[in-house]
Amino acid sequence: MRALVVEDDPAVASELVRGMTAAGFVVDLAGDGQQAWFNGDVEEYDVAVVDLGLPRLDGLSVIKRWRDAGRNFPVLILSARGEWTDKVAGIEVGADDYMAKPWAMEELVARLRGLIRRAAGRSSPMLQAGPVRIDTHRMTATLDGALVKLSPLEYRLLDYLAHHAGRAVPATELSDHLYGDADTENTNAIEALIARLRRKLGAGTIETRRGFGYLVPAAAA
Repeated sequence: MRALVVEDDPAVASELVRGMTAAGFVVDLAGDGQQAWFNGDVEEYDVAVVDLGLPRLDGLSVIKRWRDAGRNFPVLILSARGEWTDKVAGIEVGADDYMAKPWAMEELVARLRGLIRRAAGRSSPMLQAGPVRIDTHRMTATLDGALVKLSPLEYRLLDYLAHHAGRAVPATELSDHLYGDADTENTNAIEALIARLRRKLGAGTIETRRGFGYLVPAAAA
């Protein structure tokens, strides 16, 4: 999943990027409000972590501009301001969750995953793709109950498709969410990852919709 971290304190930003990357996120970093607003307006993110006290444009204004422009990815405010009035102000401009500093990385990651699940209309950390079961908390996949060894990139691709089950996802979108800002819009690399996943999980787990992208069928109701 691709995340935007908006934080002007280099030490805090480094800790967030390191911890979230270790948890499987592809992380972009913005150090001021203007850059954050621009990134969120032109890039596709699954979630954002936003500080309030930012240079050039404060965090509340950034979130409000995103929402006014129709940018609906989940936003978690992470701020040293812990008063209830700050929390109310954040929710009113469109934030989805609020944590006060200092924070525990495990809780932050759990909340971010919860926000992403709810945005996809899911409540459980477990995802199903045919005979494949994905545990988004442990970042593992099992096939008919047996653990399948996946590389970090293979897992992230499968996880993204499963979160968007029933929708054909273009290779360019997959590349964007796997590699972030790196100029690696490499559809050949995506094709190679898909081929490896099919060998490990079965050819029917991921379908190809020519001209549209790759699809994991939605679970039967």
